[in-house]
Amino acid sequence: MKNKSITYIRYPLILISIALCISGIRWLISPEPWMLDQVANEERLQMTFVDLFLLDGNSTLSVYLTQIYRFLGLYVLGIGSLLLSFTPNKFLEIESVRQRFLIVLGILLVSNLVLAYVWIPSSHFIYVMWGAIGLYCFSLYNHLKSH
Repeated sequence: MKNKSITYIRYPLILISIALCISGIRWLISPEPWMLDQVANEERLQMTFVDLFLLDGNSTLSVYLTQIYRFLGLYVLGIGSLLLSFTPNKFLEIESVRQRFLIVLGILLVSNLVLAYVWIPSSHFIYVMWGAIGLYCFSLYNHLKSH
């Protein structure tokens, strides 16, 4: 029964970690990574990117945005990889490791969702975050049930 419980905790965490890795890679390889969430970003800016780039003094803004999003992509990929490295059974069978993993991941997911609703409420990434929180809750439920 213990292995089945760890499996129900582990696989949702793996899916969340893979989703983070894929998101990070998308920001790293996209030629215009700010366009991955164009609608929400333009809503936040209250202008289109075309208009923004046409303003005097903004000729190098796209290079700067690319740099910022590359760092974001690198960190999201790094966090996803780090989380993925702690999903093997040997780590998750250690209750204190599993508990800390779930606490940190829960804080990360909820705080990102709150920030998304505050800053970019029309972002399609909010749906991805809700999916991750659903998977997280499934893992958390099975963690609590295993006690």
